[in-house]
Amino acid sequence: MALSGQGLTPPAFVRLAAHPLRWRLLTALADSDYRVRELATRVDQPQNLVSYHLRLLRDGGLVTATRSSFDGRDSYYHLDLERCTDALIDSGAALHPALRTKAAPSFPSADRQQARRIAVLFVCTGNSARSPIAEALLRHHTAGRVSVTSAGSRPRARLHPNTVRVLREAFDIDISGQRPRHLDALAGHTFDHVITLCDKAREVCPEFAHHPRQAHWSIPEPATAGDTDQAGYPTFQRTAADIDTRIRHLLPVLAATNREEGPP
Repeated sequence: MALSGQGLTPPAFVRLAAHPLRWRLLTALADSDYRVRELATRVDQPQNLVSYHLRLLRDGGLVTATRSSFDGRDSYYHLDLERCTDALIDSGAALHPALRTKAAPSFPSADRQQARRIAVLFVCTGNSARSPIAEALLRHHTAGRVSVTSAGSRPRARLHPNTVRVLREAFDIDISGQRPRHLDALAGHTFDHVITLCDKAREVCPEFAHHPRQAHWSIPEPATAGDTDQAGYPTFQRTAADIDTRIRHLLPVLAATNREEGPP
């Protein structure tokens, strides 16, 4: 008996992700943002071939690219985890309606938390916008169940006023009493995860003891020269929303770190 044409074509996400090389690229980008030459090295394939498959992933909406603030000739590729989540849900529903589920990110409850909390460091250049936003949001989403710090390679004298404003207005978080700190102040500290949010800071971020898991989030500087605090505020809102999305997708990674290490 001939089958009807309905349902014979796999969903777009399945067609894109099923290719072995594209799956390897997605897997690499799930951990960190990378430049194309770094991805070519990680998957051990020619750069022109990697660029071709990255273009297909970009056309499919799964991957985005931003121009590097360190070297404008470079771009960082980023996996859109929100888009991937929705695409996976839609793909499951195409197979069976019961598969239309969206699991919320999980993190162990306080009574199950190991004695030494997972330690996370966020780094940008000035420690006045991106990294303090990430620090505040991770602390907020985990209710203090991780040890989280931020620092800068060339810290500013104070937090940007819009950093304080966006956290207060969008998330009801007050960091008005916080001051930027230098990376040098953290010499000798131990971290499980070190995440750079600035392309320039990534190039100068020092090595830390005990080989923490390192990742890079290529997020443009929200404070544009010449902008007043009022004119530049929408950029801070977009930046905070981007960082919040990344933080929520980081939570299961931190929970997995807890499970892998187990109690001391």
